[in-house]
Order: sequence, then structure tokens, then C-alpha cells
Amino acid sequence: MFPHPSPRFIAVVDIGKTNAKLVVHDLAERTDRVVASQPNRVLTDGPYPHADADGLWAFLLDGLARAAAQGRVDALSITTHGAAAALVDGDVDGDGLVLPILDYESPLPDDTTPDYDRLRPAFADSGSPPLPGGLNLGRQVFWLQRRFPDAFAKARHILTYPQYWAWRLSGVAASEATSLGCHTDLWEPAKGGLSALVDRAGWRGLFPPLRSAFDALGPLRPEIAARVGLGPIPVHCGIHDSNASLLPHILARPAPLSVVSTGTWIIALAVGGSLAGLDPARDALANVDALGRPVPSARFMGGRVYDRLTNRDPTAPSDADLDRVLTDAITVHTPDGAPDRWSHDPASLTPGERAAAASLRCALTTAAMLDTLRADGPTIVEGPFARNRLFLRALAARTGRPVAASPSATGTSAGAARLALPPTAPAAAPPDHRMEPPDPALAARLTGYASDCS
Repeated sequence: MFPHPSPRFIAVVDIGKTNAKLVVHDLAERTDRVVASQPNRVLTDGPYPHADADGLWAFLLDGLARAAAQGRVDALSITTHGAAAALVDGDVDGDGLVLPILDYESPLPDDTTPDYDRLRPAFADSGSPPLPGGLNLGRQVFWLQRRFPDAFAKARHILTYPQYWAWRLSGVAASEATSLGCHTDLWEPAKGGLSALVDRAGWRGLFPPLRSAFDALGPLRPEIAARVGLGPIPVHCGIHDSNASLLPHILARPAPLSVVSTGTWIIALAVGGSLAGLDPARDALANVDALGRPVPSARFMGGRVYDRLTNRDPTAPSDADLDRVLTDAITVHTPDGAPDRWSHDPASLTPGERAAAASLRCALTTAAMLDTLRADGPTIVEGPFARNRLFLRALAARTGRPVAASPSATGTSAGAARLALPPTAPAAAPPDHRMEPPDPALAARLTGYASDCS
């Protein structure tokens, strides 16, 4: 492996729940060049809904070839959504899968739930609340073992999702704390190691050695390097996407601060917040950052809620739209697993009014999450909602603290690219952010509005 002495241009594989991207991030200019993007499809032609591993691999190789053709690439890093893992047989020349990679939104039959619940660790130990479907990765693995015992017996490794792609690219199997520590039931943050579930279920031997997200696992496999036109660049271990968004900020800013990572999910991470108030019934949990430290967190599917409420109309709300929504108390409730409940007929609303109501709904929910986490200091918003000024204004007004919009198109790619430098390398000064200070007048109007939403 011949790492560049001053890595600058980092190819980042960024697989979100909705879209997959291949980005070249310039660490010096702190800008992204999005080389390729495509929807992240869920396939339904197998024993259960699963990731399109072959399609993602073809997309990844094509994106790397395009990146190589456009200029220098010094290293490769990976970030993905959580709640996904690959059971592999060790044959890195193929996809290695002994079973398809289960989609976490798949409903899992309840027949294994009582047995699994007897094995899973207490919330006080894991910081991982019981979640529906396959959102607890440990439950996925347990269900697969029970449902497909012969295939499961062929597995040599359980690889969390970023590390699956790192393995295919480098040939080196690794475990990593940010992916093991995101509501999986597989990690105990205070202990900094695998949870009691792993031993109770007999899985410890399937988890490869623990590596730092920053570690270079090895060079890009020669046959892949030749295919895409790259040299033996280092492949870094990779990181869970919310923690990728968090990483540049914890390296450059003092606590307390909060980062709100947005996309399909809105995930609030309160650095310097309190683990004591975490309520597993409210989808609050302990994430683990790239330095191995627990971070109080909470989340909801805000991006999906916003798209549903606005019918994906891109109209930005105007001041007049906001005024009408607040004056007429146009609210919407978005209960989990139930239809949205509008206070007014949504068909009677303009696209701007729907966008205003949707932005306020997401901002109020995010503010409530931050309050639960006892967050303090500035809030930095990453991802698509950083371009939604009403969301930013309402979040600042409701929390009473300034909110900054990250200028990066995707905070995840910047964080994953940062893995190419040691954690002890001098942190770049935080980029200039558009700050939204708390607006007392808007805060006063939101107080009454929020009571109508509750």
C-alpha cells in the first residue's frame, strides 16, 4: 500500500437508505464533487426484501472509474446507513453473501421475538431501544439464523454494512464501533465492546477484529484497481453515516454542540448531552462516535415524512405561506404507523402552505428530540434540511439556540473523507455557516402553534 503523503482527494462510497452516491471530496477545499448518484433499490425477488448488492457493486465500480478519469484520487472511504449487515463466507472474489442483505424495513415475523427478547441486553447496558422490523440489527441476525440455519452455518463473518463494502474493496474483514453501536443490541457503549447478546447467541467468533473507522485496512485489491484505473490506494474501514456527519464537528469544535443529520432520517446527536434522560420508548439511544465515545441521540423519519406531506413538491414556503399556517393553525400530526392527520383539508392548501406546515412539523419534532437529549450550544444541520430555511428558523426559535446550516451538499461524505487523515491531525477550522439566531417573535408564535400540534 502506497498512501499519498498528503491525502487530499478522497473517493467516498456513500450508501444511504434512499440514494447511493460516489463522491470525490477535496479535504483542502472542503467541497464535494458528486461523481455519480442513483436510487438505492430494494429487491423483492428473494426470500425477503433485500439490498441490490450486485447493482450497488456495479454502480460503485463505474463511479470509481469515472472518478479516476477525472483526476487524482488518494484514498477510498465508505459510509452507509445503519441496521444492515452481510453474512459472508469469506470468498471475496464474488459477493461473498451466504444470504441476501436484509432490508431493515422488512417486517420480521413475530415468532422469534420472545426468544430474542430473552437474549437481548438491557437498554441500560446497550443504549439500544427495542425497534420495529429489522431496525435492531441483532434481531435481524437472530431471525436469519433461525429461519435459514443451513445458510447461516456457512457464514464466516458478520460484517456491518460499511465494512462489507470495505471488505469487498480491500479483502480485509473488520468490525467497527460506530456501526455496531447504532441501535443494534450488539454493543455496550460503556464497556466499549460487544454486548452480552453476542455471547448468548454464540456469534462472537463471527465478528472479525475490531478496527478504528480511521484505519486503512489495506490497498484497493489489484484486480479492482486495474479495472477502474486507480493505483493501490488505501481503503479505510468506514463509518456509520450519522457519525460521519458528526465527525468533522467533534474534531473542530468544543462541546457542547449538536449535529442534526438529515436525509431519509432526521437524527439528532447531542455532544455533551446526557445519557441519563434517554427514553427507549421515544426512539432515543446511545450512538457511538468515531472516537469510541457514547453520544446521546434521537431520530425520526423526517425526510420521508416531509416528502409525504409535500407530495415531493419542491416549492419553498414564503413568508406569506408561513403566516397563513401560523395564523390559521394549519397543523399536521404524523403518528407512527397511522395516517397523517391534517387540521385542514390538505387538498385546499397551496404547495407553499403544505411545505410550511411540513417544515414546522419536522422542526418541532427535532426540537423536542434535542430537549430530551438535554442538548446545549449551537446546532449544526447537515444534509437536505440545511437548505430549508424555515426549518432552520423554526428550530432556532423553538430551542432558543443558534442553528447553523452546513454548506456541504452531504455532511456524510465530508466526514467519511476525513477518515483518510489520523484523528490527531490538526482539525480544519469549521466552515463558514449561515447562522439563524433565535427569533423571539417567531418563538412566541410557535409556542401557541406547538400546543395545537401536540
